[in-house]
Amino acid sequence: MPRHFTRRSLIRGITAATAVATLATGLAACGGDSDAATTTGTAGTVTVGRLSNGAAKETSLKVSEVKSISAELPASIRKSGKLVIGSGTLPAGAPPLGFTGSNQKTLTGSEVDLARLVAAVLGLEPEVKRFTWENLFVGIDSGKVDVGFSNITDTEERKQKYEFASYRKDDLTFETLKKSPWTFDGDYRALAGRTVSVGAGTNQERILLEWKGKLEKEGKKLTVKYFQDSNSTYLALNSGKIDAYFGPSPNLAYHVTQSAGTPSPTRLAGQFSGAGATLQGLIAATAKKGSGLAKPLSDAINHLIDNGQYAKWLTAWNLTSDAVTKSEVNPPGLPLDNA
Repeated sequence: MPRHFTRRSLIRGITAATAVATLATGLAACGGDSDAATTTGTAGTVTVGRLSNGAAKETSLKVSEVKSISAELPASIRKSGKLVIGSGTLPAGAPPLGFTGSNQKTLTGSEVDLARLVAAVLGLEPEVKRFTWENLFVGIDSGKVDVGFSNITDTEERKQKYEFASYRKDDLTFETLKKSPWTFDGDYRALAGRTVSVGAGTNQERILLEWKGKLEKEGKKLTVKYFQDSNSTYLALNSGKIDAYFGPSPNLAYHVTQSAGTPSPTRLAGQFSGAGATLQGLIAATAKKGSGLAKPLSDAINHLIDNGQYAKWLTAWNLTSDAVTKSEVNPPGLPLDNA
């Protein structure tokens, strides 16, 4: 993945020419239909947490189409009978949100599980496509994907191109080696002199780079490094090439549990809202602006909340602390100035 190729363009906008060119070269290499671990039974049973290799408890949930909600869908999607779901989890995956299952070929994870629950409420057949993070947005822009369920943060900048249906809290976390004394207390000045890794094109990158800019104005240095995947990031952390990794709380919390018995155990070293210091960040299903999908998606999520399947999904994936009480259409997100 190029280090800076689409980091800002994905957020601020990609021209039609760029989208076509990227689709021709990138989607063929990085996208494609995916076998997925969530299954929908003939009696309307959706099984979540399959093939998770211990990351989740396999749970079967009864979910049926709600006609009043599916009637809200755009006519083209109702006619197609399917919901094309994008997952930005290539190449290495990001457990527990999205990763290759224990059979070494099937996509599993909390995000695709919720997407399939939503598809069941909408009476649609789910079709999952996997991409790199950058190409997920290209897929949405081009219409190759109806909706992204991939830990996408609601931001005011992204609303220039996308519409949102929130479904989970968005908290970001620093992870460091357990033996490290460093802790982030919410003040960006704690990052002075540190080397931190972050995913390119992500919301957490935007926050980290704004902190880097503030430190530079104060004559202090924060070094930001990028790696192709989480495996490379953790190799850098273990070898001391970086001091910390800044990423989504569910991913990092999961990795801490997995590293506990290794020679290089890690710990969480401080948390920050994905929407900045004054607003709770939210993760949202993401569709192209003007698609008309945000409201039916939100209504489907609220149906799952009201009928208990949402809570059972969170419990299965050990994400109950991320629960929201209501899905909202285009709620306030990370401000343009990150104030």
